[in-house]
Amino acid sequence: MNDHTTRRGGTTNVVSTHSVFGAPCWVSLTSRDLDATEDFYSAVLGWQWRRSGKLGDRFRMAMVDGTPVAGIAGVASMWQMAVAWTAYFAVPSADEAVARAQERGGTAAVGPISFPPGRAALLADRDGATFGIWEGELVSDWDKWRHAAPTFVRLHTRDAFDAAIFYGEVLEWATERPGCCEVHYEGGEVVLRSQGDIVARIESGALGAAPDPTIRPHWQVHFAVEDVAACVRAAELHGGSVLSKGSDEAVLRDADGAQFTVTSRRER
Repeated sequence: MNDHTTRRGGTTNVVSTHSVFGAPCWVSLTSRDLDATEDFYSAVLGWQWRRSGKLGDRFRMAMVDGTPVAGIAGVASMWQMAVAWTAYFAVPSADEAVARAQERGGTAAVGPISFPPGRAALLADRDGATFGIWEGELVSDWDKWRHAAPTFVRLHTRDAFDAAIFYGEVLEWATERPGCCEVHYEGGEVVLRSQGDIVARIESGALGAAPDPTIRPHWQVHFAVEDVAACVRAAELHGGSVLSKGSDEAVLRDADGAQFTVTSRRER
């Protein structure tokens, strides 16, 4: 992996991406209508937008206070995949992570392929949940990214312990390597911590053959927001739908059909 250089207080700090390997490091969304997607997430999450010059007109970058927080891609220009949010995990070697996934019953849908300044692959675990891996320089400073928008990602799966073994071996969780993620069992869930903070959760209960895709194994992206109720209203006003809601969390679907969760910052 390359190093990621950032500036703080006029000095330059080089932060090795090895320090976050195995942890979620990016989220991306595929879209059929980029302009409509921009409008929806601007209204619901208050995001600003910029074009991604390196990747062409069919890619957009979502920004929060100047920090890149998510990538949006036109379906036709990417991998002909379904409209959905995808979580990406940092790895030292995309080739090695893909090989480990395939050896353990996972599948490689795409890649690894080059996306300067790194390489990406799209995989599915052995229960069919889709996830991405990223090797290379991080798109955004990891600490800033983590606190600007995503709260964490949660895997809804058939067997949390079996899934934890799969991902632990593929992404090298709980190894002796410096910077790897720690795995714990807390409150009935498998919890992944990086540098002490919760970055992912795995829970049992999803059904592999369920006709409803919302209860099949999948990774769910949670975004931190100040006002859950306001996000719910904005989603409904802009063509989205509400799958479930509470005072501190709501599961929403955007106008294109992609599912995500908004979580109150108080619950972080």
